[in-house]
Amino acid sequence: MQKIKKGDKVVVLAGKDKGRTGTVTQVMPKDDRAVVSGVNMVKRHQKQSASQEAGIVSKEAPIHLSNLSVADPKDGKPTRVGFKVVGEGENAKKVRFAKRSGEQIDG
Repeated sequence: MQKIKKGDKVVVLAGKDKGRTGTVTQVMPKDDRAVVSGVNMVKRHQKQSASQEAGIVSKEAPIHLSNLSVADPKDGKPTRVGFKVVGEGENAKKVRFAKRSGEQIDG
């Protein structure tokens, strides 16, 4: 089970966007990177095609997972992620929780 998943609200810990928050739109586990909406914007030159006009386009670049931390569901500050088993027997389910507040992380 991964600590950061698609749809999680995360805080950037390092880099030019330090302190900014956003939602994870894509996770690349093989590269240990994630794309966060509105964070780590880069400009790319776009070649003209039948559907798109030529010009300079801004888009999100992937960020290394070590520079991201899940936002605490209670106060939105960065927190570490822990795992615990909820329920017993066949109903047992492994869930993620915020170590800062103890709240369960949805997503």
